[in-house]
Amino acid sequence: MADGNIPAGGFAVDLANCDREPIHVPGTVQPFGFLVALTADWLVSRVSANSADHIGLSPEQMLGRPIGGIFSAEAVHSLRNRITLLRGPDAVERIFSLALMEGVAPFDVAVHFSGSLVVIEAEPASHDEMEASSTVRSMVSRLGQTEGMAAFLRDGARQVRALTGFDRVMVYRFAEGGDGEVVAEALRPGIDSFFGLHYPASDIPAQARALYLRNIFRVIADVGARPVAVVPQLDPSGAALDMSLCLTRAVSPIHIEYLGNMGVGASLSISIIVEGRLWGLFACHHYGPRLPSFAQRSAAELFGQIFSMMLENRERSETAAYEGKARQVADRLMSAVAQDHDLLSNARWLGDVIFDTIPADGVGVYIDGQMIFSGLSPDERSFAAIVAMLNRTAAGQVFATDHLARLLPEAAAHADRAAGLLAIPLSRRPRDYVVLFRAEQLRSVRWAGSPEKHVEYGPNGPRLSPRKSFEEWSELVRGTAVPFTAAELRVAGALRTALLEVILRLSDSAHEERQKAHEKQELLIAELNHRVRNILSLIRGLLSQTRDNAQSVDQFIDTLESRVHALARAHDQITADRWAPARLYDLIEVESAAYLGERRDRVKLTGPNVLLTPAAFTVLALVIHEMLTNAAKYGALSDNGSVAIDWRVDADGSLLLDWRESGGPAVVAPTRRGFGSTVIERSIPYDLDGRAEVHYRLSGLEARFCIPSAHVASVLPDVVGAERATPAPAPAPTLLKGRNVLLVEDNMIIAMDGEDALRDLGAEVITAASVSRAREAIANHEVDLAVLDFNLGNETSLPVAELLAERGVSFLFATGYGDGLDLPDRFGGVTLLKKPYSGATLAQAIAPVLEENEA
Repeated sequence: MADGNIPAGGFAVDLANCDREPIHVPGTVQPFGFLVALTADWLVSRVSANSADHIGLSPEQMLGRPIGGIFSAEAVHSLRNRITLLRGPDAVERIFSLALMEGVAPFDVAVHFSGSLVVIEAEPASHDEMEASSTVRSMVSRLGQTEGMAAFLRDGARQVRALTGFDRVMVYRFAEGGDGEVVAEALRPGIDSFFGLHYPASDIPAQARALYLRNIFRVIADVGARPVAVVPQLDPSGAALDMSLCLTRAVSPIHIEYLGNMGVGASLSISIIVEGRLWGLFACHHYGPRLPSFAQRSAAELFGQIFSMMLENRERSETAAYEGKARQVADRLMSAVAQDHDLLSNARWLGDVIFDTIPADGVGVYIDGQMIFSGLSPDERSFAAIVAMLNRTAAGQVFATDHLARLLPEAAAHADRAAGLLAIPLSRRPRDYVVLFRAEQLRSVRWAGSPEKHVEYGPNGPRLSPRKSFEEWSELVRGTAVPFTAAELRVAGALRTALLEVILRLSDSAHEERQKAHEKQELLIAELNHRVRNILSLIRGLLSQTRDNAQSVDQFIDTLESRVHALARAHDQITADRWAPARLYDLIEVESAAYLGERRDRVKLTGPNVLLTPAAFTVLALVIHEMLTNAAKYGALSDNGSVAIDWRVDADGSLLLDWRESGGPAVVAPTRRGFGSTVIERSIPYDLDGRAEVHYRLSGLEARFCIPSAHVASVLPDVVGAERATPAPAPAPTLLKGRNVLLVEDNMIIAMDGEDALRDLGAEVITAASVSRAREAIANHEVDLAVLDFNLGNETSLPVAELLAERGVSFLFATGYGDGLDLPDRFGGVTLLKKPYSGATLAQAIAPVLEENEA
């Protein structure tokens, strides 16, 4: 069996052997140990020729004899017990410091099965007291703290070098085609680095890679040592001993010649196996003979196995994160296509959606003979040739290549736009496709010598001899793209399955789907009508009650505006998680910050982390707003006092909230009951079936509210009420002085309010109600900043945002969707201004944008 043990492996191939089998090497072992093979009845059937050097008995004295007549009874007992533990065809068990014979120094022993034979390998005991499990545990602990794949691989090489003492340790990774690359390295100072070098697949043929899967640890202690024969070479049936799992097995003379060309004196390799495939190797070189102790080698082998599992876990975590994101994108794509089949022919839309999951430079869509393109792509004639090739090749499955010209030579002409592709079939016959294109990636590959081996008549006959030069040899690779990964192909397959399902469902039950959509629309309109009526009723009540208690028009407007914004802030919090329960602490914190600004630190909050149902949250928002308003106008917060708000949950699960004001002016009970007092005293009893008590004490107002347990969603274990961040100072009224601001808003009333707010900040305002009018305004005016309502009737303001981004103009989006607005990734960092907004909230949103521009 030939062997490849380093990145540029040592295999030679018979010129006449077209299937490239490795040359046959008779069974030999390295002289640092000896070998004994036993039959099923424990008779010695084979032994290495150097047995006399180790135990004083020649092969002739051992062959055919029972092992019990050679080794001591205690040794045979230990061997039998250890062999019992062997599980699986490739298992190996080890025994340290075993006395095989009386009067002979102990040996470190390894046992395994080879067919029907038991193979025993022994080498003089090293008496290394190193505890392999403890050593590997500390190595793995250090390895687990690395961040990033490059650091993980580099630290793995360093750990193996520290353990084995070899001059050079490389992490060698196999590519899909069999080529390999040194992706990490640890070196003794003063020797050349191989990091980044590539090696052709022929250096370690498929046969060798298959062997590395079986025998994960190999060592050549001394390249110059003469191998020792195993006798007899063949058994009576003419079969050679299978030494695939032998630790002492010698290697092919071609491989030894290769190592000699490199000046290497010893070699060691540890296989890195991920998900049952050979991911790569720890390849170790030493520039002189070196044999790590049996314990060190066992620890290195164990470390290699754990390293492989940790690497597999890291790759799976990265893949899971990627595929999780891809599923979200795929769900969005499927939902959109299910509602609008025409989106499949919108190449730009498909590209925007799919590129977030599978990066590409362009996309082409072929449906019913029609071709649509976006991004970098071939022309129609070339695309038609590609589709014809796919119809011959893809067989209705996802198909990918990183070198299109290999399959379609004329594709070399457009490699700068489409050197590789991934095709997703959308039908069976005739086939329609969504094709992702990747442009040519010019790169220089650094080979460890020329990748082409030359035929020579070397010392081993007319064979492909190993390279004698290891100087770097560079090659410029053209016409290839970045390959599509296995995870990307899985995502593409999932997209294809889902798209086909949607298309079939649409074609088979179009009428039924339209009917269901119509029914859903009617239901949605009814629900929307119901909610709008409730909102209008609430606003009408606020208008009526605020009007009856207002002393002036300005007071009426200010009071009404503050109450509407209090409801909006509460609505934002309970809709941020799709109308889910929300935190009481957040309600009070947001309300105090919005209403009191810098004075909010005078409101002290303590209590458990309570979540309220949406119904209770909305009611309590109005109550807290009115309490803060009264405290700011007449109570403790109108002077230098403070408010303490404490809450707890009693035995039956009800929420008890205490309000105490102190340090303010003397309190006198009101002589007139307004709408605010009515909200405070009657909202909770009326809407939530709770209790409300208000006491006007001379030292400060006190109140207690009880929210029944039915409205307390949960109580989390952590306590809230820690110190709050200092609020930013309010922007100056001249924040936008001398700036032209574009306001895009399709609602006239909201647009008028926005214009007033922007003018109050010193801006010159240009207003547009649609995308086309906004484009005209940008073309005719110099715009310094823009506030874009995201939803403009039956269109969005995204085209305006694209135009502003091209011109380098900053902008922010205004939306009624709150944080739930689904923006494209390219606008992920744009500020969102939630509706309804006031002049203060508008200024707070604009100020950071201006600061970023000035920075």
